[in-house]
Amino acid sequence: MTNTGTISGINGPVIYLKGDPGFRMNEMVHVGEDHLVGEVIGLTDRRTIVQVYEETSGIKPGETVTSTGFPVSVTLAPGILNNIFDGIERPLSEIAKTGRAYIDRGIHVDSLDTKKLWQTHITVKKGDRLLPGAIIAEVPETPAIVHKVMIPPDVEGTVLDVVEDGSYTISDPIITLKLTDGTQKQLTMTQKWPIRVPRPTLKRYPATKPLITGQRIIDTLFPLAKGGTACIPGGFGTGKTMTQHQIAKWSDADIIIYIGCGERGNEMTQVLEEFSQLIDPRSGNPLMDRTTLIANTSNMPVAAREASLYSGLTLAEYYRDMGYHVAIMADSTSRWAEALRELSGRLEEMPAEEGFPAYLASRLSAFYERAGMMQNINGTEGSVTIIGAVSPQGGDFSEPVTQNTKRFVRCFWGLDRNLANERHFPAIHWLSSYSEYLTDLAPWYLEKVDKKFVDYRNRMVFILTQESSLMEIVKLIGGDMLPDDQKLILEIAKVIRIGFLQQNAFHKDDTCVPMEKQFKMMDLILYLYKKSRSLVSMGMPMSVLKEDPVFDKIISLKYDVPNDRLDMFDDYKKQIDNFYDSVIERNA
Repeated sequence: MTNTGTISGINGPVIYLKGDPGFRMNEMVHVGEDHLVGEVIGLTDRRTIVQVYEETSGIKPGETVTSTGFPVSVTLAPGILNNIFDGIERPLSEIAKTGRAYIDRGIHVDSLDTKKLWQTHITVKKGDRLLPGAIIAEVPETPAIVHKVMIPPDVEGTVLDVVEDGSYTISDPIITLKLTDGTQKQLTMTQKWPIRVPRPTLKRYPATKPLITGQRIIDTLFPLAKGGTACIPGGFGTGKTMTQHQIAKWSDADIIIYIGCGERGNEMTQVLEEFSQLIDPRSGNPLMDRTTLIANTSNMPVAAREASLYSGLTLAEYYRDMGYHVAIMADSTSRWAEALRELSGRLEEMPAEEGFPAYLASRLSAFYERAGMMQNINGTEGSVTIIGAVSPQGGDFSEPVTQNTKRFVRCFWGLDRNLANERHFPAIHWLSSYSEYLTDLAPWYLEKVDKKFVDYRNRMVFILTQESSLMEIVKLIGGDMLPDDQKLILEIAKVIRIGFLQQNAFHKDDTCVPMEKQFKMMDLILYLYKKSRSLVSMGMPMSVLKEDPVFDKIISLKYDVPNDRLDMFDDYKKQIDNFYDSVIERNA
């Protein structure tokens, strides 16, 4: 039965209906003559409140709102990857075919292509007993990803009939089930799932494996676990989007979901163009073969911006249920929070700090809580890793979105304006950043990389911390007044900062560095520190040590040593030994 209501008031994207027309909370509705997409967000016996995901200009009181009978949902089937959607899963490529520069109000297109034929391999047979989430077919969605068609999480039964392997659309019935209540149900490749409801799982695993990104400051100093949560806060121009691009391209996640939430139109255009041109280093195919983009620019309605994060998250959970490791790049959660603030203001709710609604923290926690390494209901294991960019106004990390985000993420990569101005990228500052996953991931590093890995990492962080303390003294009395052992710390810290933490995204060997090379670089830098400290303890002044070019050679080894020639590190150790011996001989 379709329920209808009458508009009694309009306030931007929020509309009010008289009385109780029988709608349900979070139900999807169609508003006015143009059938704009909306969602029920408030119900009383006197009025119903709907937020509209499209521009409401021209809507007037007295127009009709019609229920759909189901909540705001996304369509889940082959065709999601290598696609670009808006905040409510409308494909921009199909909308572009209308020939208009902007998205028309009330435009209705299928989320996925219902006419395309997919080569389908059926994995079940007649008589099989299927539990919720069972995989019933496999479809090569792209050259990189095999789409595993699953039965919905709320369905189970016995296979009565099944089609042969062949080409089918996402709307064609492929199996017939006899449900537990005795009824029959035909299943297609398509599922619908409410965006605000997490997909069910059997078990959440603790963090045990890192998401390897190839970025040294992340993998070595502040690692992120698969199924973990991280935030990248930073002001305009500090490199949030660039850092997310590098992680998207080089991380060992199987699938990337990039959510452009409220970003400027020109930035979003650049993202779409760049992602379309990126080549997957694993396969040599386009990176879009395992990527989905959700583009919701700042001039689009705020309600759709608020929904875009949940749409992307639901797509990620769907691929996690197939057994894939999915990484979400949310850029940025600050714009999402601003959409919450605007909607809250329209609803005349009591504002909290800086005008944000009082439920900002609970919404952020609910979003990040949907990350995790999971055992799915079909027995497979998969993960959703969330990396959210935060854009604090003026780079102020004390504002509510950054502070509340820090409460719910375990990895904090703070971007620094001064580092960005110095062209030090990634501009993640080693003193303001942290990772709570280090202890959880230590056994993996000790087993897969080297037993000394965590110790070396801690020693490097300690040197950088010492440098920070010494720089306060240098500002007061100058560097020449420091004793030689402290001058050495400043010199080694410089080698760490420039030679290890700074990375060149445009250099073929430095853009992505394997873990083995990262460890060998740490080992070599600390070996140089050990030998130099030994010389200083013998009374050698730093001025003598700096006459040798060995420090500059260690800084430039990130370019000079190819990723497939790690044997060259032995030669560098010999050069350090020769440097040590020559200094002693010259000053004997």
